[in-house]
Amino acid sequence: MSGTNGSVAAASSDVGYEVLCDDGGPFLRRYTTVGGGAPTVTDTELDGATPYTPAGAVTRCGTPAAAALVEATVERVSGPGSVTIDAGARSVTVVVYAGAPAVAIGGGTAAALPAGTSLTWGVNQGGGEALGDALVFTGVAGDDFLVTSTREV
Repeated sequence: MSGTNGSVAAASSDVGYEVLCDDGGPFLRRYTTVGGGAPTVTDTELDGATPYTPAGAVTRCGTPAAAALVEATVERVSGPGSVTIDAGARSVTVVVYAGAPAVAIGGGTAAALPAGTSLTWGVNQGGGEALGDALVFTGVAGDDFLVTSTREV
């Protein structure tokens, strides 16, 4: 039998899938490459058929968000004075050394904190979590206390 030898080029395609997450939760991203061309990207719901438009930052699911920049403050009050920590802090701690300064949370009724008190308010994670109320610590003559706080910036 005689004939010719050679190869025939046929367009081939390659498809890959990845589950990603955005502000709305997980979705499916399909990468399709035909021949040697650039890949095309198609985002769908997890069903693989319903079109999806990502919202916010797109990450691999379970990937921790980039570390937030956290600002810390510390202020000591001996005698009359006050410290206000605005809403939005990640954590607030007060330590009372002497007297009984007061704390008011979110504009509510102030409560006395006797000497030896150490209290902390905080959230477990960053990335937008924060305390919803302002805290106001007020001292009078004879009071001595320290207030520290952290906040994402």
